[in-house]
Amino acid sequence: MDSKTFKIKVVPMSGKLLRFAVRFLRDDEQARDVVQEVFMKLWSRRTELAGVDNIEAYAMRMTRNLCIDEIQKHRSISLEQMKTRNEWISDMKQADEVAEHKDSARLAKEIIDQLPEQQRAVIHLRDIEHYELNEIARVLDMQNSAVRANLSRARKKVRDEMIKRINHGNPKSRNITGKVL
Repeated sequence: MDSKTFKIKVVPMSGKLLRFAVRFLRDDEQARDVVQEVFMKLWSRRTELAGVDNIEAYAMRMTRNLCIDEIQKHRSISLEQMKTRNEWISDMKQADEVAEHKDSARLAKEIIDQLPEQQRAVIHLRDIEHYELNEIARVLDMQNSAVRANLSRARKKVRDEMIKRINHGNPKSRNITGKVL
């Protein structure tokens, strides 16, 4: 693959790769570093890319693997950052609960960020990046049935947690179906 073909086929994926890496790492700077490393690896392997059926899936899998490597390298730091972040979120909920409930998109993102890694990746690829289930299976190196199961569990957790948080503290609140709880 020459540089012109590389620019046409690979470089346009940078936005998707960056969003995917940010969802994994929850750190913009680390995510940019990972994506840069992905592009360097792809460039160094550009002659081999001709034999790859789906370059995008290949790049996404490479990004996923490098993100996992980063998480494992900084696991103790990440756990401490998550503890601090969770304490901050808890304080924000107490101080501004009404405003948070009005911002359901932000609430959904917060809940998704707390999902287990695989569920978070599956729901991001499906609902944010609009990947097909078979593409997600290739990117995450999973069976289609496992992708469907993880997606279903993730969506159920998000839905249940949103209902729980929206109705928290208001026993006469109505749930999504309109029934009084």
